Amino acid sequence: MQQVNSDQSNQTTSSANDSAQVWERELLTRLAMSSLNEQRRSRRWRSIFWFLVLMVTVVMFVTLAKLAGNADISTGPHTAIVRVEGVIASNPVEANADAIIQGLRNAFKHENTRGVILRINSPGGSPVQASYVYDEMLRLRNKYPNIPLYAVIEDIGASGGYFIAAGAEKIYANRSSIVGSIGVRMDNFGFVDAIEKLGIERRLMTAGKDKGLLDPFLPEDELGRQHIQVLLDEVHKHFIDAVKNQRGERLAANEELFTGLFWSGERSVALGLIDELGGVDYVAREVIGEENIHDFTVVIDPLSRFFMSMGSAMVKVVEAQLQPKMQ
Repeated sequence: MQQVNSDQSNQTTSSANDSAQVWERELLTRLAMSSLNEQRRSRRWRSIFWFLVLMVTVVMFVTLAKLAGNADISTGPHTAIVRVEGVIASNPVEANADAIIQGLRNAFKHENTRGVILRINSPGGSPVQASYVYDEMLRLRNKYPNIPLYAVIEDIGASGGYFIAAGAEKIYANRSSIVGSIGVRMDNFGFVDAIEKLGIERRLMTAGKDKGLLDPFLPEDELGRQHIQVLLDEVHKHFIDAVKNQRGERLAANEELFTGLFWSGERSVALGLIDELGGVDYVAREVIGEENIHDFTVVIDPLSRFFMSMGSAMVKVVEAQLQPKMQ
């Protein structure tokens, strides 16, 4: 009887050892497969990452080649135009100072340019970017005194768009164009009551007592509000001085000119905000005297914009995938 029990015990121990060995092998196999899959996944994402880097690089080279080609116009006498379209910002796919200034420089330095038109269709934007363009316009006018620079406002030339237009010798617009809006604004929201109703506790840590000045989840501070108002008034004065510096006595004695109001092109003639009614073709043909028009606008074509934006987004996704994870 003891022999039978001993045999059964040995069999049970052997079976347990076999099970343990099988479990260990399965665990090692799973770990090995997991590691292999992780390596494959990492290699795959790295391959995608470098493919995207290559794609973005190619697009950038193609774009730069196109930009360089904008100035290479082997043609006879012409009127040069540079377009200012959309919101004025530092974003490379918006109407930014670098692109506008480069277009203006290319236009002025071309030996066959008889006049330059800045074709504006912008609701405004960054006062800094607009100021950069304005200053460069004055410099180019001084450097090339024999080449006139005019601004033509199409649908809208307001705020920063008008700031840029003011740098031209004369401003033209359609009678239905929107012109003016000489003012400065800063937008913000307040969510103090909302987070209180939702039972949310705001925790903000700063170094500097006024660092959280524009935090929308904090109550408005009167001293902070006054500080921001002073800042806006200073920027507004820069805008007003720029307009007065160029428009001078052409401006009507009207206190509403600098309040942020805007007017039609027809009304703007009487107010002195623009000089005459007319479009690009009219200015080129009748004012400059050269109806042959060439566009010097520095642009990024839509396909390049698409690939650049897609590439940027995908690179961020890939970078996130490549970050170490704790599981």
